[in-house]
Amino acid sequence: MTDIETADIVTTVSGGTGHIELNRPAALNALTTDMVHAIDAALQAWESDDAVTRVLITSASPKAYCAGGDIRAIRDQVVAGEDFTPFFRDEYEMNLRLAEFPKPVIALIDGVNMGGGVGVSIHGSHRVVSEKALIAMPEVAIGFLPDVGATYLLARLPQGVGELMGMTAARLGAGDALAVGLGTHFVPSSAMPNVEAALLAGEDLDGVLARFGDTAPASTLPLDEIADVFGRDSVTEILAGLATSSGAWADTAREQLSTACPTSVFVTFGLIQQARERTLAQCLAEEAVVGARMIRRPDFVEGIRAVLVDKTRDPKFSPAAMGDVEDAEIEAILGS
Repeated sequence: MTDIETADIVTTVSGGTGHIELNRPAALNALTTDMVHAIDAALQAWESDDAVTRVLITSASPKAYCAGGDIRAIRDQVVAGEDFTPFFRDEYEMNLRLAEFPKPVIALIDGVNMGGGVGVSIHGSHRVVSEKALIAMPEVAIGFLPDVGATYLLARLPQGVGELMGMTAARLGAGDALAVGLGTHFVPSSAMPNVEAALLAGEDLDGVLARFGDTAPASTLPLDEIADVFGRDSVTEILAGLATSSGAWADTAREQLSTACPTSVFVTFGLIQQARERTLAQCLAEEAVVGARMIRRPDFVEGIRAVLVDKTRDPKFSPAAMGDVEDAEIEAILGS
């Protein structure tokens, strides 16, 4: 196959390994439409190519695997009254293709991995994390919702963990990611280049991961406490339980919720509950519909302004308090 190269995605084939390198380090590999198309084109080409036995996805950034979608560009489209839906449609198609890929897909997560980056990694068969890995779905901070199939993933984590991640934008390190199943293997950051080189040289995948793997950092998640609080049946019950919980995890959750978009918190909870009865394809379809409704609300433009444009982190969401969110509004947003 002819190698494909764009400014932000570099694809090659070596040692039976189709290699996708995310190469937009200045933007922490935030995904653009062109990047989504390039990744999808490579997956389509390699799916039926017998010379490619596996896919490896890595990052050229020393800081991040992928910080998410280029959400500022989406905001610009919304403000300009342009159609923002093609990006999400194409991104979700790529996410589903990666999840259903018939060959091993190995992501080397050696840094920040959030939002859209989760969609280009966690759906794969091998999610290799280093001590620098930091996995999160922070969309509630900008008036949006966990997408790229994240509602499906979050709904299948240990009780309460998906709600904690989706509703509070909790960040999981390597030990936590492995403990809840988001990560599958641990390799120290210093050995990640060795893993990449060995796979591109055609070495056996399991052997490579065993050779360079090491003991992972311990998880700090108190899973029983999280299940007790975030495993409850409603947002109101969760907030009541969190109010009386102690520990660093609860302090962080309360702090994160204090700046989260209240409507996003309720919508995210609802989607995670529904996702337990849905396939990944159904979750992606629902995220597209509900996500478009959220993007059209003023909270989205305001959230991007506060977090990514002005970086004041003082969003003025409406409603501004969890207690002011109306059931009818959430039902309308979630309604099919």
